[in-house]
Amino acid sequence: MDEPTSENDPVYRADCPSRVILDQIADKWSMMVLAVLSEPRRFNAIKRRLDGVTQRVLTQTLRKLERNGMLTRRVLNGRVLGVEYALTPLGRSLQGPFSVLFDWTVEHIDVIKDCQSSYDAREDQAAV
Repeated sequence: MDEPTSENDPVYRADCPSRVILDQIADKWSMMVLAVLSEPRRFNAIKRRLDGVTQRVLTQTLRKLERNGMLTRRVLNGRVLGVEYALTPLGRSLQGPFSVLFDWTVEHIDVIKDCQSSYDAREDQAAV
């Protein structure tokens, strides 16, 4: 049962900072980047692990996560210049909650697919 809340509860207000942070860390690519960075990796190694991500989206995601303190970016000097990304303690602290969410998704994917099929069939029937 829902707890009674005040109409002015700041957590649900449009200007609550938690909305922006949740939007920035809980999107698909951010969660996947945080999972891939179990160890420091170069940009291209991250991109190879994340099938379907574009260079542009990965760059934006990495910048967003760096800005929010979830990862660090280190320029590697050498014969071939490179950039390596690694989780910060703050970023590492999200691995537990995100792995629980991922495990839940995998555990319930068949039920969710069945629900989607049932919903789509009802929508198709209603359209006829």
